[in-house]
Amino acid sequence: MAQHQPKPTLLILAEPLLREGLQRRLEEAYSLVEATSDPAAPHQPSGVQLVLWSVGSTMPADSLEHELLQLRERWQPAPLLLLLPGEAPYPSDWLLQLPVEGLLQQAQPDEIPGAVATLLSGGRVVELRPLMARSAPATEPSQGLGVWLLRSGLEQIEREQQRCLRWLQRSQGMFSQVLLRGRIRELAMARRLLLWLWGPISLAFADQAAPTAQPGSGTAITVRERTAAGVWQAIQTRLVSAVEGGLENHSGQLMALEGLNSHHRRDLLLALISQLDLVLLRLRQDHVRGEALEQRWQELQPELRRLSLRAMAGDYVQLPQQGGLLKVADSLSSAAQLDGVDPELPAALPMLGALVQAQPLLVEGRLLAPDEPRALLQLEALISNWLIRNAELISAEVLACCSAWPELRRYLLRADLLPTRNLERLRNQLNAQQRWSLWFERPVQLYQSQRQLYRLEEGAIAPVMLTEPRDAELRQLSWGQQLVTLSLEARDALAPQLQSALRQLGDLVVVVLTQVIGRAIGLVGRGVLQGLGRSVGRG
Repeated sequence: MAQHQPKPTLLILAEPLLREGLQRRLEEAYSLVEATSDPAAPHQPSGVQLVLWSVGSTMPADSLEHELLQLRERWQPAPLLLLLPGEAPYPSDWLLQLPVEGLLQQAQPDEIPGAVATLLSGGRVVELRPLMARSAPATEPSQGLGVWLLRSGLEQIEREQQRCLRWLQRSQGMFSQVLLRGRIRELAMARRLLLWLWGPISLAFADQAAPTAQPGSGTAITVRERTAAGVWQAIQTRLVSAVEGGLENHSGQLMALEGLNSHHRRDLLLALISQLDLVLLRLRQDHVRGEALEQRWQELQPELRRLSLRAMAGDYVQLPQQGGLLKVADSLSSAAQLDGVDPELPAALPMLGALVQAQPLLVEGRLLAPDEPRALLQLEALISNWLIRNAELISAEVLACCSAWPELRRYLLRADLLPTRNLERLRNQLNAQQRWSLWFERPVQLYQSQRQLYRLEEGAIAPVMLTEPRDAELRQLSWGQQLVTLSLEARDALAPQLQSALRQLGDLVVVVLTQVIGRAIGLVGRGVLQGLGRSVGRG
């Protein structure tokens, strides 16, 4: 006879009514230990394999973190599952730093047993609901001229962007959609120009910068195994779900990926994810480390792109060309130049070390295990950026091939790109955008130690700026690109002098108004009053 497996012992810390409801839902599968609502209760039974704590919305953040550390110290190595109400006033970034394996906000009753099972098997679970908009604080710090100009401009651009996005969702006509997408790109360019013009000056005119508040978004992470393969499995699931739901371009830039029709766009992204899965599996089997790992990664990139292109085109699809039938996959893979390297891709070694060997990842100055929520989200951002940039490289080659093969346009591209004029206009706009980015935007980002990443969030491709040292790349710029950085340095050097000159000019205006013009007005008024007095006296 099979031996009876003992039930795992759970410790529940919650208010009485909630604790009873949790017990009834979990008692069939687990041995539950009834506890008080006080996490610092002195008498607790031993042998606990998981601690579940439901917290009210009134507990201060410092007290919550202190109690979690106490529970961690008392019940280690038992994992902690923290339940938060939906109206909890804690920011998402702070919640992701808490020392817990499980974190559920406004959890549904049927979600808790699955989270408990995942934690008992050695995984992680994070489920944060989107934060609702909160009222602005009553008092705001004083703003200088630069901060006021920067903030007001960004707010106007943000309102116009949201209005255009709402119109784009309701629009049905192709022409109106093209106009709205162009307007959104213009607003994004205006935002970047405004930040470039007033960003450093706002720092000179005010004690604190005034970043614009971003709306909160939900976070759902489930890691079945806290290994390199388990972390990649969780990220892959999130990426596949985002791609299959359809992606809008909210990057503010024109993308070659938009030229493909929605079906092949999705197939290309899914093919890249599938090929990346195979490459990571091969790298784990090769047991290479350090520079050898990154070199092996670079060697596999061209073949990875080629296989993804073939999967997107279809191995058995044939199209007519010059009186015959040609296989699309063979023709594209032989004609496309897929050996190029995007200079804006960050170093691959930190990402590979985490996904292949489960090495810690440096996040905001701290080394975190790859299964930690913040580390996993940064890994997802790096992989999303790799995915979008490789899809861009492949899509640009597809557009070039379609320019010489008209029949291919009907198969791969959007319907509005079937005319030669439209296709060539798109290619020319992409080339002009690439030259502008190479000669102006890239030197600016290098000088500011920033790198633009593309990530998938809420059904869209969104940009995010990563701050990291880029001095080595900065020294490799050509003389023309270095002129851009020199102009930035000169502008930063002149900003304090401009501030001082404006202050002196303001003081001079005050002196003129009060001492010169004010006295003159006073003398004129006194003379008028004296004249009126004499006239009255004579009368």
